[in-house]
Amino acid sequence: MRFARTLPLGLLASCSPALSELPVFEEGATVQTIASDLGFTEGPVWIPNESRLVFSDIPNAKLMSWTEVDGVNVFREEANPNGNLLDGNGRLMTCRHGARDIVCTEEDGSLTTVASHWNEKRLNSPNDLAIDEEGLVWFTDPPWGLPRQREGREVDRNCVYRVDPHAGTVVQVSILHAMPNGIAFAPDFKTLYVSDTGGHDSHPEEHMRSAPAQITAYNIDRRGVNDINMSVKWQTPGLSDGMAVDREGRLYTTAREGVVVFDPDGIEIARLPLEEAPTNCAFGGADGKTLYITARSRVFSIRTTSAGTKPLPAPAAY
Repeated sequence: MRFARTLPLGLLASCSPALSELPVFEEGATVQTIASDLGFTEGPVWIPNESRLVFSDIPNAKLMSWTEVDGVNVFREEANPNGNLLDGNGRLMTCRHGARDIVCTEEDGSLTTVASHWNEKRLNSPNDLAIDEEGLVWFTDPPWGLPRQREGREVDRNCVYRVDPHAGTVVQVSILHAMPNGIAFAPDFKTLYVSDTGGHDSHPEEHMRSAPAQITAYNIDRRGVNDINMSVKWQTPGLSDGMAVDREGRLYTTAREGVVVFDPDGIEIARLPLEEAPTNCAFGGADGKTLYITARSRVFSIRTTSAGTKPLPAPAAY
């Protein structure tokens, strides 16, 4: 396991010339505030066929909607939603703190439960999710949605899981994180990124209560749908919540100071300061080159030079 380096921008050319020479944000681009006066925003996701951004307002138990024409409106009432994502069929996937599950919104508006239990035990509070090239759903499950981060806990670890729609099973793929949070795949699906917000006194394992905040890049070695090996590619210290990846393979993370961007080798190549600590980010817009950033009470946007990763593969039925 190695820790990635954080270098001043002037020293990046010798380490990662192709990406360090390519600007991350469009020349002259500025941060725009597109929503404000909200409770605690999370889980931005772009709905292409509606030119709509959907995002969560967790404490107000709502999914919110923003379009250039209509501005901000309530999308629907929801059980304290958090992370959101579209699957390969364009269906909205939502992590729900309040219901302790992940649901898929079908075309008729009905909800299908994707995951709610592991080994007949209720999940803690699914936080964020990613979908791989096989249509498998990977998600993080810290206890942030539980009262006092303890009450009602049935699983004694905070894990990263994978839902296999082919077998209908929920599998623990990592038990090594203190508070797993953001999760995303590289464009080729051979690298999985997981952010860990670090130790917390609610953790049932004492040695995890002082664990550092860090981002881990895992090599994914797929030998079959149900035979996946994970090994650490790189790891870098630092607090991050949600994250997004562009088509160049650059990782956009949400840190206290703003958005921090890493190249595929874990080298920091850009920082975007924000007026409010961000919580998550996602690409969208007509060309996929607008980065939407949720924060405590606001949602920001800024233009980038690269689009987000390509549409996901269509999954099997959940």
